[in-house]
Amino acid sequence: MRRAYGARNPAWSVRDLPDRAGRTYLVTGAGSGIGYFIAEQLASTGAEIVLAGRTADRLSTAAATIRGRVPEARLRPLVLDLANLTSVRAAVTALDGTPLDGAVFNAGVLKQRTRRETADGHELVFGTNHLGHFALGALLLPLMAAGSRYVTMGSVAARSARLDLDGPGARQRLESAAGPYRGFEVYKRSKLAQMTSAFALDRRLRAAGSPVASVVAHPGGALDGLTPSRPPVHVRRAAAFLKAAPLAPLVQGKDAAAWPAVRALLDPEVTGGQLWGPRLARSRGRPVLERPTARMLDAATGRRLWSLTEEAVGLAWPGL
Repeated sequence: MRRAYGARNPAWSVRDLPDRAGRTYLVTGAGSGIGYFIAEQLASTGAEIVLAGRTADRLSTAAATIRGRVPEARLRPLVLDLANLTSVRAAVTALDGTPLDGAVFNAGVLKQRTRRETADGHELVFGTNHLGHFALGALLLPLMAAGSRYVTMGSVAARSARLDLDGPGARQRLESAAGPYRGFEVYKRSKLAQMTSAFALDRRLRAAGSPVASVVAHPGGALDGLTPSRPPVHVRRAAAFLKAAPLAPLVQGKDAAAWPAVRALLDPEVTGGQLWGPRLARSRGRPVLERPTARMLDAATGRRLWSLTEEAVGLAWPGL
């Protein structure tokens, strides 16, 4: 079926979200940034939101801030460090079998100046953004309810990235184990790996006859200076706003940057294998259906990346 890229669902409004009382959604990186706004917006639907993040204190602050805007919010903190596979396993155990109606894989590490490693010896950016979420998704699959969705937060920067998976040493290249360390290239590669893996996941779910879907979103361009204050999680300073204001026609605040992931999770017309992003130049505005790149959808690349990732994290997705 031909997809109408950029088409709008007139019944959908990011400012009038559907009632989702009785459902449960997990959001990684929910203690700050875009993840906080995803959680805040989802909380307004009446669903229970599992706030996943690295520290209990930050999650507690985020929960209190959300309740200041959504007094009846149903929130559950979950300590989760995606840079530590033991923490990932412990977090899933702590869910104690709670069924999930969706999981938003939003947390991420931005570019680094020098190469750093996770607790498991993987390059930090790739290990957190891709490997940690891959492991989390595999462990969560038995908890995902019929009709649930994984939503992976990618990046428009991934459009210019490449994955070199041919020949020996592919894992070492993915993790920048040799040669000069280029932080932004590593970040772009990690996001392309996430998105490629998310599309591969949906193909595998479909082939297995699973009632779960995998959808991809990206936030466009987001600046703190254009983000509304949510003290103490985020306080917009006048100087930051004045500096960012001239860029407002091109980018947006982190509240609006949350919209593509929220729509990918909640819109009943969304289907697995889709990519959602901002309408204007892939950078700002209402979320619409977007065309992925050929690299993101390449099935052979997806299979090779999947195999390498399973090897790196030491686990496989059950039934896939």
